[in-house]
Amino acid sequence: MGQITYAAALNRALAEAMREDPKVVVLGEDIGALGGIFTVTQGLLEEFGPARVFETPLSEACYVGCGTGLALCGWRPVVELMFTDFLMVAMDQVCNQAAKLRYMTGGQAKLPMTLRAPIGARNSAAAQHSQSPQAWFAHTPGLRVVMPATPADALGLLASAIECDDPVLVLEHKSHYGDKGPVPEGRHRVPLGKAEVKRSGKDVTIVGCSRMTLLALEAAEQLAAEGIEAEVVDLRSLNPLDREAIVGSVSRTRRAVVVDEGVLDFGITAEIAALVHGELFDELLAPVVRVGAVHAPIPFSPPLERAAVPQVADIVAAVRRCLGKKPADI
Repeated sequence: MGQITYAAALNRALAEAMREDPKVVVLGEDIGALGGIFTVTQGLLEEFGPARVFETPLSEACYVGCGTGLALCGWRPVVELMFTDFLMVAMDQVCNQAAKLRYMTGGQAKLPMTLRAPIGARNSAAAQHSQSPQAWFAHTPGLRVVMPATPADALGLLASAIECDDPVLVLEHKSHYGDKGPVPEGRHRVPLGKAEVKRSGKDVTIVGCSRMTLLALEAAEQLAAEGIEAEVVDLRSLNPLDREAIVGSVSRTRRAVVVDEGVLDFGITAEIAALVHGELFDELLAPVVRVGAVHAPIPFSPPLERAAVPQVADIVAAVRRCLGKKPADI
């Protein structure tokens, strides 16, 4: 195990894939000399040259369309977008073309394209650079969606995404790029659609992904001081969703809190709450408690930004509510 940053783990996944398979190419804005806005593609142009690291114009619809075409022609393109918000400009290419073409050709065409995009609220990036619209994309048949929380998962999920014959959207939280963590030496893969229990516990299950997994682990530490043992399940993949892991954990704890940085209404938390209630209704000791962002654009103001998206205190409060604890009991 070596300690590297989240950004370095992604960079390693890209470099290893490009060395192993000459059909892997990378394209996006400022990914060459600048190494991308979050430095993930640093050094790739120098090692692999402009024939495999393509600088693109500022047109997401154009270069996501190019990635779709490359994938149809047998390449394995990795397309970087500066922000997840800019995927909206390319929604037809992502959801109406790439996600559907394998089905529409009866499986004759493969679409091995990986889309990488930073997600989440951080540093007052405001309403058009801070969204967490993962529910939109997880709702799209034919498009796989993964959200790594740690450097090891970033490496393993991106490597698996590049090898997948379906289009995969890898959503990377902007807060994580500088985070350091242990990463295995040698070849490392994390299967798409496989959740992981990041912390064991017997009193309540906290389900989350990406930054919310890390906040859930912090909340679990605080709750442990109160004698509450929280189990933390990191989804890692939204589509496919590891329903078995979720149900398995909640069947043991019999209580669940689901947290997501996306808007609470009509989102990921609702899907998981419906799953848990549908599978375990007679076993639950309390209704599932959901935690998510407010139904509003992300504000520029730092205090309002923090208030708009879930924080550790919100998760702690949700667990206490799920356990039936009132303020007077704490």
